[in-house]
Amino acid sequence: MSTVNSTTSSADVIKTLNASSSSSSSSSSSSAQDLQNSFLTMLTTQLRNQDPLNPMDNSQMTTQLAQISSLEGIQSLNTTLTSLLASYNTSQALQAAGAIGSQVLVSGSGLTLASGAAQGGVTLAGAADKVTVTIKNSAGKVVQTQELGKQAAGTVAFQWDGKNASGTQLADGKYTFSVEASSGGSKVTTTPIQVGTVSAVVKSGSSFVLELSSGDTVAFSDVLQFM
Repeated sequence: MSTVNSTTSSADVIKTLNASSSSSSSSSSSSAQDLQNSFLTMLTTQLRNQDPLNPMDNSQMTTQLAQISSLEGIQSLNTTLTSLLASYNTSQALQAAGAIGSQVLVSGSGLTLASGAAQGGVTLAGAADKVTVTIKNSAGKVVQTQELGKQAAGTVAFQWDGKNASGTQLADGKYTFSVEASSGGSKVTTTPIQVGTVSAVVKSGSSFVLELSSGDTVAFSDVLQFM
């Protein structure tokens, strides 16, 4: 995989992507052309060597001509799809280059404490009269809990000052969190949301994924929101 960092221009990203797309398109076109040429050679040979007293059936000729037409149509369709894919990848490359330095919301339970502050969120499937956030360190030990109180259905954000239950400031680093919510004693489904800063764009195959400052990577399709 190749990585695009903040010093890489969008033009460089597009150039790299288009080189890959052009190679794929050329290979596909060549393969289809070779198949068509072989088919035409076979048909010409059949016509040249047919028995004059028992010529090829017209229905057979029509069928083979239809097959040639279908082959040409498929080749044209493949060319069009390849062009559309190249346009899509170029658009994605521009978005990727412009995403560096942006904050994003993605599904996940990671919590990065930096300069004594961290933020996260949760999506509630329904209204809840009690929402509890439990924060753990890298060893899995609970260091803090927060009561968010009564919350409506939807996305709820929270902040953490990096202090444990005793009020001691903890070291910056990676933490995790979990959320439990209930309404009238019944459990409410929760989906944790983590906040990350895009530090680089990584090319994976024919697409791009975002690398966050935490070291995690996420696909464009997994980003809930750019901030």
